[in-house]
Amino acid sequence: MPKYLVIVESPAKASTIKKFLGKNYEVVASNGHVRDFPKSQMGIDFENDFEPKYITIRGKGELLAKLRKEVKKADKVYLATDPDREGEAISWHLSKSLKLEDKQHCRITFNEITKTAIKASLKQARDIDMNMVDSQQARRMIDRMVGYSISPLLWVKVKRGLSAGRVQSVALRLICDREDEINAFIPEEYWTLDASINVKKEKKPLIAKFYGDKNGKIAIKNEAQVKEIEKALKKAKFVVSEIKKGERVKKAPLPFTTSTLQQEASKALNFATQKTMRVAQQLYEGIHIKGHGTVGLISYLRTDSTRVSEEADAAARAFIKETYGEDYVATAVNEKEKKKKIQDAHEAIRPTYVELTPTVVKEDLSREQFRLYQLIWRRFVASRMQNVKYETTSIKIDAGDYRFTSSASKVIFDGFMNVYVEEDDKEEKTTMLKSISTESELTLGELDPVQHFTQPPAHFTEASLVKTLEELGIGRPSTYAPTISTIIARRYVAKENKNLFVTEIGEVVNNIMKESFASIVDFNFTANLETLLDGVEDGTIAWKTVVSNFYPDLEVAVTKAQEELEKIEIHDEVTDVICELCGRNMVIKYGPHGKFLACPGFPECRNTKPYLEKIGVPCPKCGKDVVIRKTKKGRRYFGCEDNPECDFMTWQKPSAEKCPECGGVMVEKGAKLVCMDNNCGFVKKKDEK
Repeated sequence: MPKYLVIVESPAKASTIKKFLGKNYEVVASNGHVRDFPKSQMGIDFENDFEPKYITIRGKGELLAKLRKEVKKADKVYLATDPDREGEAISWHLSKSLKLEDKQHCRITFNEITKTAIKASLKQARDIDMNMVDSQQARRMIDRMVGYSISPLLWVKVKRGLSAGRVQSVALRLICDREDEINAFIPEEYWTLDASINVKKEKKPLIAKFYGDKNGKIAIKNEAQVKEIEKALKKAKFVVSEIKKGERVKKAPLPFTTSTLQQEASKALNFATQKTMRVAQQLYEGIHIKGHGTVGLISYLRTDSTRVSEEADAAARAFIKETYGEDYVATAVNEKEKKKKIQDAHEAIRPTYVELTPTVVKEDLSREQFRLYQLIWRRFVASRMQNVKYETTSIKIDAGDYRFTSSASKVIFDGFMNVYVEEDDKEEKTTMLKSISTESELTLGELDPVQHFTQPPAHFTEASLVKTLEELGIGRPSTYAPTISTIIARRYVAKENKNLFVTEIGEVVNNIMKESFASIVDFNFTANLETLLDGVEDGTIAWKTVVSNFYPDLEVAVTKAQEELEKIEIHDEVTDVICELCGRNMVIKYGPHGKFLACPGFPECRNTKPYLEKIGVPCPKCGKDVVIRKTKKGRRYFGCEDNPECDFMTWQKPSAEKCPECGGVMVEKGAKLVCMDNNCGFVKKKDEK
């Protein structure tokens, strides 16, 4: 009997696939890439038409020797790495290292690790798709050029260990730009006015919201305005002027893509993007389920397509009909609007067997695996179910010259919400009084005026950053999680209570990138580059054309930055703080968490201290100096040097100038000074000096 060898990426996947194939098949793992650029140099021959220099990755020599022995024993070799550009490139590198170039039809792909999918893929073996490989090569080379050209400049400018990256630098800029918006935001006062209206023959009052008048909406901007409206309302007669009843529909959700899975897992399960991908990988590669053996529970996890195979769609509809009834089966399926290149060769992320409900597999999964699988399963089943139908009621109530509105909705058919409710849709149910009509007698109960202030844009979370990157066309499904992990690991960004805050080092790096490498951190440039890489995959653009067009501009920018950086190289700043161990004046150094004081006598004297940078403003509570401090995760704030005895702190930089209206503390917001007391709200332009 002939012998077959199947090479996959991970041992877990190899173990699962081995159980689906007969004795004649040997399944082994390459443990990811086997070749890459050398770490010690750029690895690109610029003099020889940008030819890449690949070497065997350190530690993979022994593994490749074992794989070569297995290849010699086999009559046929199948390369079964992941069905994306990265997987195609790994197969190509394997074919080079194992000398399989002359072997035809050795590449197989499958969207799910099931017996049916694996068997079908063996019958559809093909050659390696060099367009996909070239697209991955171009991306890898451009990322290498950016990283290996700019990172050394950051080492000179700031400190060793920092890095720049094509996508990570854009992600950092997004977070910095949002931080600037928040810091420059000036809150504006506004009021809401609710009326509790008694309806004859009804026990409960009707709560209505102030809208305006018959001509349109009126914004209540201050207390004087609200008191004037209240005065008029107390004399007014309240009348129901209009009641409208109708229906609205909430569409069933689309099944998950990589981006939407990361967003929903963050909101619903509090999973970081990296954790979501790690757990999803485990579900994809296979888990032993009692009575079913080892099963790959979900389809491939790196995708931006919402397409579902006909077989999976039919199975889901049959399951819904049997479990929930025919009324719940969708007659049509919502489609995602195709705005950009979609990797439609992949399906959406879905369960491989819809009959393996979360309840069935719960005992065999860890808590994390169960929660993520349940989310994926429910979302997929919901995508094949009917829309939710609501009965809506909206009422207009006139009171003299003013108008109030009240609205409510009631679910009349729960549709897909029988199975799945998105985290953002977990809203309170509203009900309307049954007997209310235009003839109802109304009397005013109480008025409830509430003061509000407009809020600044929200800090990015991992979920909202992924959503923004996807909307801007920056990166691809496989890049979101590692990009966010990198900027957190480099301490450019700190994560607190889900929110992402830029650190001092993050600000420094972002300013260098914007000043010297504006095109690298330009959103449109980065998105256009993704489009060019898609063109390489389609076979419409040569990969070396993309690389050769990119490099000259980068080289010019690096050369220019090198000249400028030499002139503004940061030297250790000498302070008046004396080292108590050797008597030298201590200097300011940069570390992973920002500035600190160190003895210049290193390595003889290793004394260090925290550096508290004074901003020249006295503490409004105790009169001592206000200094720049940092949270444990690196986010900057301003606090009293006498902390913890004095608890004064603010996220914005305080001013020595007092508020002329109330005498309170003023803080800097962009080009303005704003009173910290929202009830005062005094604003003035900063003195240009």
